[in-house]
Amino acid sequence: MYEDKTLVCKDCGNEFVFTAGEQEFYAEKGLTHEPQRCKACRDARKNAGRAERVMYTGVCATCGGEAKVPFEPKDGRPVYCSDCFAKLNSEE
Repeated sequence: MYEDKTLVCKDCGNEFVFTAGEQEFYAEKGLTHEPQRCKACRDARKNAGRAERVMYTGVCATCGGEAKVPFEPKDGRPVYCSDCFAKLNSEE
């Protein structure tokens, strides 16, 4: 039914593949136009208006390692590294 197509990105000029699966997805959603940008350019365009996320460093309350969090750590409130946070969430 659908076959992979090679398209050219209108932003960077690189070739990218519009897969048969992607074409089927577009058809299911009623999208009639092929994509004009490669994944990297689509992502860059989507994120262009967003501000860079500020990350803060703290000490993990469980393992004592470095914890990078998107909020400023406050005294008396525990912060967790990614691994310990994942373990805590999987236990719930």
